[in-house]
Amino acid sequence: MAGGIGSRFWPMSTQKFPKQFQDILGVGRTMIQQTYDRISKLIPKENIFVITNKEYVELSHQQLPEIPQKNIVGEPLMKNTAACNLYMANKIAEIDPNATMVVLPADHLILKEETFLEKIEIAFKIASEHEYLVTLGITPTRPDTGYGYIQFVDKHDSDYYKVKTFTEKPILEIAKSFLESGDFLWNAGIFIWNVKSIHHAFETYLPEMTQHFTACEYNAGNEQSCIELIYPKVQKISIDNGILEKAKNVYVIPADLGWSDLGTWTSVYENGEKDENENAANLKHLLTYNSKGNIIRLKNNNKAVIIDGLNDYIIVDTDKALLICPRDHDQIIKDYVLDLKNFKKGDKFM
Repeated sequence: MAGGIGSRFWPMSTQKFPKQFQDILGVGRTMIQQTYDRISKLIPKENIFVITNKEYVELSHQQLPEIPQKNIVGEPLMKNTAACNLYMANKIAEIDPNATMVVLPADHLILKEETFLEKIEIAFKIASEHEYLVTLGITPTRPDTGYGYIQFVDKHDSDYYKVKTFTEKPILEIAKSFLESGDFLWNAGIFIWNVKSIHHAFETYLPEMTQHFTACEYNAGNEQSCIELIYPKVQKISIDNGILEKAKNVYVIPADLGWSDLGTWTSVYENGEKDENENAANLKHLLTYNSKGNIIRLKNNNKAVIIDGLNDYIIVDTDKALLICPRDHDQIIKDYVLDLKNFKKGDKFM
């Protein structure tokens, strides 16, 4: 899944060039390329599909030339994650009605890749043998209010457990109680299921959406025109809210993956390399004085940068915009973007 805009990563992430197509961590590969590199160790390239906004289809082709062009699909409208999951399940089922599939966000960091692949293989086995909807749950390291939580029923020592509840982004006190209880995991948005199982779930919990999508013939010449026709009618809802919170056959595999959804500049700071002053800056010509805990990103790495007296700030400079704000304001960067859109000629900075 690679259709988001990533407005909290402005000004590096823009509507024309969102974060999944950026090398956010400065490692030489973009987020979507890293996701491809990871899963292609397990799944052949001809079986890897990308669903993105139609504006980003060509960009996806450029960044992932290994994937067949017909496997990169553009949505005409942003409808959250339920619609794109059903769309791709339909395309895959048309090719193999017994297929088991994994759904991956294109912009996540996973440091423990071998562990990740082991857990995915376990999930494939479970999902192919049972009518289970399987998710990977990340072992929480702190009471984070920015993540969803999965509560599981711990009745035996196993690779996987039945899910009891999903909770979206709790307040701090509740997040602390979740951590203390020991039976909650972070929801990473990584799902594994057989196409028959997920189709049955859609028929049960989102029957109207299922009906809309049955109108189209998949992997055929008129697929795109049909999708353009039905998408305005399709409900905008996440797969979590639409299905996983309601279904009784959801199972979770606990996993310690060195995972982050890289949702904010602070998460990039936490996962980036830092200098002796705890500044995360991958720059050739940087001088800092009385400045600690900053994340600094420049498009032009040849520019000299001098920073004096700044602590715990985000500093991002691109061709069109400069952002300087406290790190603890990173959740409201998307609000800055909205204000800028309302500003005179603000769209040219998006």
